Amino acid sequence: MDDIIREGNPTLRARAQKVTFPLTAEIKTLAQEMMEFLENSQNPELAEKYKLRAGVGLAAPQVDKSLRMTAVLVPGEEGQPAIFKHVLINPTILSESVQMIALSEGEGCLSVDREVPGYVPRHDKIKLRWYDLDGQEHIERLKDYPAIVVQHEIDHLNGILFYDHINKDNPFATTDDMLLLE
Repeated sequence: MDDIIREGNPTLRARAQKVTFPLTAEIKTLAQEMMEFLENSQNPELAEKYKLRAGVGLAAPQVDKSLRMTAVLVPGEEGQPAIFKHVLINPTILSESVQMIALSEGEGCLSVDREVPGYVPRHDKIKLRWYDLDGQEHIERLKDYPAIVVQHEIDHLNGILFYDHINKDNPFATTDDMLLLE
């Protein structure tokens, strides 16, 4: 947790640099450490031992590395495999649904140490392209919570924080067609 930078650090507001292949050993190690952090943060015993806040995504800019890379670990139900577990290199949203969605309890961030109440409107479905650590291209469709998580992480690569999306005048404003995910 000590390596995660907090809001106010300029790296969080900068557009991250594209990653080139083949990956350096340093970038591969960073990717593995980012995923390991997420795994440990979701393990109650390890999280308590190391004082980790649980996370489902961690972007390289959050550890002060201006690279277009993020680790995402959306857990499955108890005892089930992860719904989405990948390190995304140079992720790009190819298309997105008109349907919007927001988490009913709002979003949080490992780089933001305060509660920011309000709905964060996101696209309910996205078509995502990314590259894995070997440089292989992947295209996948995501919806609901995994889509929200990936959009949050891609925002980090573009210098955007979740609360930038919250309606300043009415934080809990919704549109007639916006879904709220419990």
